Amino acid sequence: MNYSTLKKGVVASLVALMGVTTLANAQDAPAMSSSAKVFGGRAQYRTWSFGINGGVLAPVVVTGGSNDFTNWDVNLGYGISLRKQLGHAFGLEGNIFRGKLSGTNKDATGGVQNGAKEFETDIQYAADLRGVVNVATVDFLRRENSVNFFVTAGYGLMAYNPKLTLANGTVVNTKGQYGENGDNDYIKEAYIPVGAGIKFKVSDRVSFNLAYTMNFVDGDNVDRVYAGGTSKDKYSYTSAGLEFSLGSKAKPNLDWVNPLAMMYDELKDPTLRQEVEALKNRVSNVEKSVEDLKKDTDGDGVADQFDKCAGTPAGTKVDGSGCPLPVAAAPVTQVETSNVTGWETIQFEFNSSVLKTESYPTLDKLSSVLRENGGKITAKGYASSEGTTAYNLKLSKDRANSVKTYLVNSGVNSSQVTAKGFGEANPVASNDTEEGRIQNRRVETSRN
Repeated sequence: MNYSTLKKGVVASLVALMGVTTLANAQDAPAMSSSAKVFGGRAQYRTWSFGINGGVLAPVVVTGGSNDFTNWDVNLGYGISLRKQLGHAFGLEGNIFRGKLSGTNKDATGGVQNGAKEFETDIQYAADLRGVVNVATVDFLRRENSVNFFVTAGYGLMAYNPKLTLANGTVVNTKGQYGENGDNDYIKEAYIPVGAGIKFKVSDRVSFNLAYTMNFVDGDNVDRVYAGGTSKDKYSYTSAGLEFSLGSKAKPNLDWVNPLAMMYDELKDPTLRQEVEALKNRVSNVEKSVEDLKKDTDGDGVADQFDKCAGTPAGTKVDGSGCPLPVAAAPVTQVETSNVTGWETIQFEFNSSVLKTESYPTLDKLSSVLRENGGKITAKGYASSEGTTAYNLKLSKDRANSVKTYLVNSGVNSSQVTAKGFGEANPVASNDTEEGRIQNRRVETSRN
């Protein structure tokens, strides 16, 4: 059998298998019900699977390259696999397979090339670990994937026994060359498997797989012919098999889950919609409450909910309850300016050095006199007998300084005013009565 014949046979097999009724039905099957959620993690899926496969082995690959024999044969191969799906698009798979490779030089001159007629290699085992990438896991036309395309690559170790028939008919066989110890009867070399395939969903538990794998051996011993150069041997494995999903039936198989469909279903969840509607209603109620709090019908700056005097006329000054503030009466001048001389006594409140407003006309008059006529004065501060003598002396000085400060701020030169405190001295009335103490809390001014 030549290489082009094998390719035609494999393509025909793929076309026939893709037309199988059960696989076609599986593609149109509705999505299984599942409690799996987006971002819910791998624990909510079945992620382990076990597979069996069988197919044909050939000492050639589709990428071409040199071969040590002009003709090659197709032989049976078979194997098992164990796979762990780590995500929607990636998994790790362990593979073990056995089989046989063979070829001849019947098309060569005399049926001999490189001193050999034919070879037959028994692959005792080939074990490898591969990464599997699903390249079509998202299907926009169906709610659940039914067909997956995948590519694989990995690293493995194989043990094999090549048997070579030389031109003179002598058979060179590794087996038995090292005695009866079977472990030494096989050559062990590393190889790199690179392949691609297609997977069809047959049921929730079973899938049908077609795959083509090229195995690149790290050596030139598979056919036991060393044609020179740096070429290394290679062979292919075209297989078909069944894969069985392991785990709880209540969980979906991660290999077939369509993440887009899952996200769409989660967004369409009526419970989620109800929660969103309830949240929208709550937001509307809060917005209405805020608007009610801001409502101010009479425009007085106090919201209606807190306004105890609704309908206040525009421009009316109100308090925090929205009620009009009392209108202050026009200030009444208690002392006629025309009668003020500027030398009147300045009175103070108990324990205070703050000037009273009724003292302002007197101080203004005194300031005018000093600014117009010049001269110097002394502001003499006094206190009533409450408190200690030292404290009253300080309080009297503060009262005298308050008078000086007012005069200076009104334009009088600071050098024109001297401030002195005399404490409780020189009372003008008895400190035994409140009326007398009120009169003693004073500042008197006199010319120097």
